[in-house]
Amino acid sequence: MKILSAAQLKIVDAYTIEHEPVSSTNLMERASRAVADKIRECWSSDTPIKVFAGPGNNGGDALAIARMLGEASYKVYVYLFNTSDGLSPDCQINKQRLVDFQDVKQNMLGVRNVEFVEVTSQFTPPKLEEGDLVVDGLFGTGLSRPLNGGFASVVKYINASPATVVSIDVPSGLMCEDNTYNVMNHIIKANYTYTIQYPKLAFFFPENDQYVGEWEILDIGIIDPNTEETATCYHFTEKKDMVPMLKNRSKFAHKGTMGHAVLIAGKKGMAGAAILSARACMRSGLGKLTIRTPESNVRIMQESVPEAVLNIDVDANCFSQSFDTSEFDAMAIGPGIGTSSYTVQAFIEQVSMTKCPMVIDADALNILGSHRGWINQLPRRCILTPHKKELFGLISTTRNSYEELERTRELAVRQRIYILIKGAYSAVVTPQGNVYFNSTGNPGMATAGAGDVLTGIILSLLAQSYDPEIALRLGVYLHGLAGDLAAEELSYEGLISTDIVNYLPKAFKKLREK
Repeated sequence: MKILSAAQLKIVDAYTIEHEPVSSTNLMERASRAVADKIRECWSSDTPIKVFAGPGNNGGDALAIARMLGEASYKVYVYLFNTSDGLSPDCQINKQRLVDFQDVKQNMLGVRNVEFVEVTSQFTPPKLEEGDLVVDGLFGTGLSRPLNGGFASVVKYINASPATVVSIDVPSGLMCEDNTYNVMNHIIKANYTYTIQYPKLAFFFPENDQYVGEWEILDIGIIDPNTEETATCYHFTEKKDMVPMLKNRSKFAHKGTMGHAVLIAGKKGMAGAAILSARACMRSGLGKLTIRTPESNVRIMQESVPEAVLNIDVDANCFSQSFDTSEFDAMAIGPGIGTSSYTVQAFIEQVSMTKCPMVIDADALNILGSHRGWINQLPRRCILTPHKKELFGLISTTRNSYEELERTRELAVRQRIYILIKGAYSAVVTPQGNVYFNSTGNPGMATAGAGDVLTGIILSLLAQSYDPEIALRLGVYLHGLAGDLAAEELSYEGLISTDIVNYLPKAFKKLREK
């Protein structure tokens, strides 16, 4: 699924209007119906609805939603802000439709479901109570500067209330992409955002979660011309994208045809990282696994991962010496290896001499962060899987997630490598500068060892001859899906990394389900 910019959203709207064809008013009606239906699905008709509509098309949506909810016997209070006497044409049409509906309803039944107030100067705000539902339709994707003045005051008033807030398409005041220079306390804090057709880039950044709340995409049949004008480097990965990537096994497959991987992991006292990564690797379809680890880990590794072969380092306590990896189909390095001087030197020697596809994670990333010049020695198309702190070691700290993503894209393109930014909506960044946000995973996966599990999954797929981009995207999806399946049964709080490994078989099975 594409993630389009605000400018591109205007293009696809215009294209739909011209080529469906459909009038802009009827397209607005379609979008409003989708939101109104969602509200009716989630809130009963005895819920008081307070609608705040701005002068543009987002306000037109809000007025249409108010009319539709009034038709469904909801009690709706509408406040249209028209302080400059400049409603958009479609907003003006929906204002008149709402007024006409209000008059007809009162004449027919003697009741008025919709109370309509047009604010042209002074505004006396209504009381917003805990049981109220506020529909935010002040501003949408066309906003290009921070809110101020009266609109900022309205936003603050809504945010200070105990009412539940639903935003149409995007919370008022939030820019679709870059909010670096926005005034963040002038943005609606929605509990729910019902976004039209496409997710917005700003939804995927952690600092915006307090504004966006839970979001859902409503499909209203917008047509994408799929031309250069709507080409984008940002995408949202769903199950339908992943299913074709998963290979089918040959009836004649054997361990020699399903890949031989090598995992460099674990120092003394950190065997757990190696075990988690190794188990995940074996649970992801791999034929053979060799683990390079110090002698201090031999007994626990053989007991914990009996399916793996051990390659024992000459140092009893850490990874201290590079070795020949020519017999392997893929390599991963980093989980629990530490950052001793011996390990640091062995790391760069190992990475420089290894020719097979590789994953660099955990302590290996910390080593890179302390020796940034070594990034130039990384082989092309290798995979780096940092969490936020490890990423800052590579690109330095940033003002916000938008800048972080752009710097990561620059690094990936410059070095021709893959970088995974781990977290909610983990972002796969490719050497071409494309970004794929992942749709699986949950807060219960914020637990020690989850990253080691992911490294094992990706390593396994690489060794099975998956292209690095597919191995990374598929691995991230399966990792999150296993976590979702585990959390569904065990709860967020009860989830540990071993559970993610144990649910990997179910994740593969789930992905193959039609």
